Amino acid sequence: MIRKWSLFLMLALTTVLLSGCLFPEEEKVENQVPDDIQLASVQKAVEEYQADTGVLPIKNRDMDTDMFIKYPIDFEKLAPKYLANAPANSYEKGGIFQYIIWDPEKNPTVKLVDLRAAERMRELNIRFMGSQYPTFKDKITDYIYTIDFKKIGYKEELTVPSPYTNNQLPIIVTTEGDLYVDYSMDLNIFIKENNLKPTPGEDIRMLLVEAYPVVPAYSLPYTVNENNEPVFMYDPTTEEK
Repeated sequence: MIRKWSLFLMLALTTVLLSGCLFPEEEKVENQVPDDIQLASVQKAVEEYQADTGVLPIKNRDMDTDMFIKYPIDFEKLAPKYLANAPANSYEKGGIFQYIIWDPEKNPTVKLVDLRAAERMRELNIRFMGSQYPTFKDKITDYIYTIDFKKIGYKEELTVPSPYTNNQLPIIVTTEGDLYVDYSMDLNIFIKENNLKPTPGEDIRMLLVEAYPVVPAYSLPYTVNENNEPVFMYDPTTEEK
């Protein structure tokens, strides 16, 4: 329950930040796509800051925070000495991306989180809190279900735009009441297009992390089954997410 409310409060805080930063700047196309030049400039600034101070320019987060959003970059620590301004596509400047540090211990790398997912899940969490009806619809696997959107007042299913493809990704719910983005479609496409055969038990989200600047945030672990298809790797009764 503590984890659930921590995630909700983080989503709510993110939305407050977004509401003050994304309008009307978010409508600009350049603020909705990753930019290699901006990524490189932030990476350089992070490396120079770490070389001078011995630490990374990150904001503090709880230890049980989703690993993909655990180390957000604090641009106030970088500007103006290491970086003139936060990138135009960062939420600080009206964009849809939060800049984060991936693999801070071994190979600190600047990556992006698409915050449109955070906004959509915050909206759903508010509906859940006001609902007296079960929100589960169809069982996907043990502990994971689709959402009955009609029971919480929606005429159509809510989705999240994929940062990797043109897909609209479903939002799913666990038996613990936590919401996640389902990246199964994107993972399946990536595996097939690249003719990959991951090892069962391997978290295949790392394939997306290695291949793209945007990380699959707000997601559960996935692996592959005997048919080399993405499946959830989640059991709240035996292990941490």
